[in-house]
Amino acid sequence: MELTPNTQKIQDKWDANFMKTYAQVPVVIDKGQGATVTDIDGKEYVDFTSGIGVSALGYGHPELTKAIQEQAAKLLHSSNIFFNEPHVNAGEKIIKLSGYDKAFFCNSGTEANEGAMKIARKYSDLKYGGDRGTVLSLNKSFHGRTMASLMATGKEAYHKYFYPLPTGYKYVDKNDIEAFKEALKDETICAFIFEAVQGEGGVYPVDKEFIEEAVKLCQEKDIIVICDEVQAGMGRTGKLFGFQNFDIKPDLVTMAKGLAGGIPVGGILANEKVSNVLVPGDHGTTFGGNALAMAAANVVLDELAKPEFLDDVAKKGQYIMDTIKSWNLDEIVEVRGKGLMIGVEIKGKSADVEKAAAEKGLLVLTAGEHVVRLLPPLVISMDEISKGLEVLKACL
Repeated sequence: MELTPNTQKIQDKWDANFMKTYAQVPVVIDKGQGATVTDIDGKEYVDFTSGIGVSALGYGHPELTKAIQEQAAKLLHSSNIFFNEPHVNAGEKIIKLSGYDKAFFCNSGTEANEGAMKIARKYSDLKYGGDRGTVLSLNKSFHGRTMASLMATGKEAYHKYFYPLPTGYKYVDKNDIEAFKEALKDETICAFIFEAVQGEGGVYPVDKEFIEEAVKLCQEKDIIVICDEVQAGMGRTGKLFGFQNFDIKPDLVTMAKGLAGGIPVGGILANEKVSNVLVPGDHGTTFGGNALAMAAANVVLDELAKPEFLDDVAKKGQYIMDTIKSWNLDEIVEVRGKGLMIGVEIKGKSADVEKAAAEKGLLVLTAGEHVVRLLPPLVISMDEISKGLEVLKACL
């Protein structure tokens, strides 16, 4: 991809000042409107990424922009030693929407997952003693980059180089109920964490029969069930949470990404069984519940409270998947997903499609070597969808 002078200048500054932690596509995004972004040279791109599922309401959303501006003029931060109204209101809204007992707001998905695992371990310690602290997760899962969440991530490649690693983690293949039953023979297991749709692992929705049986087995053994909704939650699958596509209700739900439409926010929801496990001094966060972030979250939660909003997400997602399948391209191996969380498995390399699409004015993601991942803003228009699919088809 040939770089413009402006883009080359930005990339040179990046290379000179930042650690090499990302394999970027050379696009410098300057602004956005709806589900379309514009780079510093004025070139427009249809965005099928939403900042990896973060910009749920797209760009330039009037209510979100207004709420952030007004809150920034009033108060940015006050700490959790005191109350702030946006924090309290967001908690009330998410509890009402979700039907859970209590909430906790933090800053990111990995932080939410670590907090949930702390709750599960303390619950088991209080009830069964300290020998019951193993967390079971699925192979090819992704739960974060900090050390405990890294270990809950069922990919050995992510563990390499970071020894000594935290102990107390085991893994089992998704959709293999017999292997799951065998794993539960380990009496030290206190929690099972899973994604309703494995995002980084290739956009694989977990099988309904498997997860419903797995949750039932955990409940019989009083093993805390944690659903990681960091990517699949907040309306992404056409439901408030991805697990609502199944007949289950986890004990703990973690969330982040789209929760505040672009402002960093994470959170945990707890059912009645575990909602009072943590007491003052057990857990906390400096920035969690920040007034600015919560002002943004309130706008997102108001949108998610509208049934027609989630119905529209489901319809648009189905349209995208049906359209891609209708192309009958030999390059495509499989199209899978839920709502606006879609994976297109291809024979070639997904990174090549990512770069080619950017050249033609479409931003997409990858999820492994052979999966093109689509996570458009939930408010994407049908016109933007059509434009984006036209480019994607040409690239494939």
